[in-house]
Amino acid sequence: MALLPVQTARRIHAGPRLVALAAVLVLGVFATLAVAAPSPPSALQHIAPDSDGPGGSQVPLSPHALKAPSKGKHKGKDGREYENGELPPVEGTVGWVDPRLNGGRLIDYVTKKVGEPLNVIISSLSDPYILSESGLHTYVKSIGFSEECLGLHYGQIHDADLGDGLGRKPEQFLGRQHYFPIMGTCWESVRGGHHFRAWKQNGTDANSGAWFLGASEEMDSSKNHMIVEDGYNRGRDYIVDQVTQVTHWKGMWWKGEVEWREGLLERGERGINHGIEQDGRVAILTITRL
Repeated sequence: MALLPVQTARRIHAGPRLVALAAVLVLGVFATLAVAAPSPPSALQHIAPDSDGPGGSQVPLSPHALKAPSKGKHKGKDGREYENGELPPVEGTVGWVDPRLNGGRLIDYVTKKVGEPLNVIISSLSDPYILSESGLHTYVKSIGFSEECLGLHYGQIHDADLGDGLGRKPEQFLGRQHYFPIMGTCWESVRGGHHFRAWKQNGTDANSGAWFLGASEEMDSSKNHMIVEDGYNRGRDYIVDQVTQVTHWKGMWWKGEVEWREGLLERGERGINHGIEQDGRVAILTITRL
């Protein structure tokens, strides 16, 4: 058998050791990469940019940041907590005064426990003519309402406290949808439809002169004039739709503007007659003579 030179034999003998060394080096590199690689975010870990702006470093948000915003409660000066969209009384309004500033409320009284929302306010910045009771009777004819059938009142008299120092007082006017020429408001009393009750804020504690209306849509007489589903919102929106058009009656022309207010009423059905939910919005109307 031929013998190999010494140098060649040494290279062959060193081969396995070089392979083993290379394998160790490769495994070390993979181990280093595995440690350095970031783990994927969990279901509760979300990444958001920090204050460095676009391209800045990123920090994980706490799982608590994923919770939906709390509806919260708002506390008034008297310590009362307001919730479900209602906010503490509003000061400095022009053309009307928040009844809650003086112990009133924007829900009338049907019983001691429930009432109906006062969801429309005719601001005293409106045409002075319609701020009088006779003027209001005339104006509502231009938007499709009139006095009760044959001048007779059907149903319960509601009270309201507008925070004007007069306490709870009975409704001053009930207007019903006028189905001309089919028996006018008498047909509404039978068929059902839109109606509203009105009170004027004119006591010494809040003599704004504004009209506060409780508007709704009711069922026919066979259902004892129960309020229809969503009837408080529907009644309010119907009046707003009529008022914001150009209307006229006996040579007088008007057009109204609406400002929507939230926070004066609590959303939902708590304290509301018939347990019918309402959205808590109040329409502030300013009606001008054209």
